Amino acid sequence: IRALNEFRHSRGQSTFHFRPHCGESGSITHLIAGFLTADGINHGINLRSSPSLQYLYFLAQVPIAVSPLSNNVLFLDIKLNPFPIFFRRGLNVSLSTDDPLQFHYTQEPLVEEYSIASKTWKLDPCDMCEIARNSVRQSGFEHKRKQSWIGNYYYLGSTVGNKPSMSHVSDIR
Repeated sequence: IRALNEFRHSRGQSTFHFRPHCGESGSITHLIAGFLTADGINHGINLRSSPSLQYLYFLAQVPIAVSPLSNNVLFLDIKLNPFPIFFRRGLNVSLSTDDPLQFHYTQEPLVEEYSIASKTWKLDPCDMCEIARNSVRQSGFEHKRKQSWIGNYYYLGSTVGNKPSMSHVSDIR
């Protein structure tokens, strides 16, 4: 994918992001391969069994899009899902849907994920805004659109990359 992306970029074309299902089931080696090769991963719940790998994901701020309702049905009770732990530890996590037609009951599956996560893990409004901001940063939307949603320097770390008036996330976080 890297070579293809370089080729496409050299011709002014859009590039592809590699975000595999990783760490939902299977060996920890899936998460190692994801860390080494992916732009981000989907699921990642098996990071809970490897603190050292979890720390690497934290340091590199590898995007992790977690789908708690899918995980609840297929692999892990929602009360045991490591999402709130990952979030409190500062990993770059967001909420996502996996198979909306299979795991959701409403016409707004992402809102359903946020609502249930908020109630299950007692996330406050600022937590929810931070998770939503992470989602925008992780997304494949073009740079200009991300700037219009969360600020011109969203891609920078620390308080420089946060615009509280747009993200509703305090710089103190």
